[in-house]
Amino acid sequence: MDNKLLKKAVIDVFPKVFGNVTQTCKQVDISRQTFYNWLENDEDFRKEIESIEPEEIFVDFAENALVKRIDEGDTTAIIFSLKTKGKNRGYVEKQQLEHLGKIDTGSKEVAEALRAIIENDDEDDKGD
Repeated sequence: MDNKLLKKAVIDVFPKVFGNVTQTCKQVDISRQTFYNWLENDEDFRKEIESIEPEEIFVDFAENALVKRIDEGDTTAIIFSLKTKGKNRGYVEKQQLEHLGKIDTGSKEVAEALRAIIENDDEDDKGD
């Protein structure tokens, strides 16, 4: 097979294995060094490979698998989905508050009490 056809085969296989160079090379029967030589020396090939975005393809693949599991009634998948995508509707185990201003404690005792609460909360987080 000539290099042009091999490069096309690599470009076709690369997204199917989520950008795994070793798997791509095995399926097309070329060495990893050949892949990297083409990447370095062939601008068109490099642009094609760089445009593929295997991470996005993988996330799409995983999301589709998750949706399938939800459709099948998988409780774990449903809970995971709600915890990650349903936070704005209250599907969280722990409320997180963010304060964007300055806290004026007014006294040393209040500051120490707040510090103790924060430290205790940090220790609780380590156990989660």
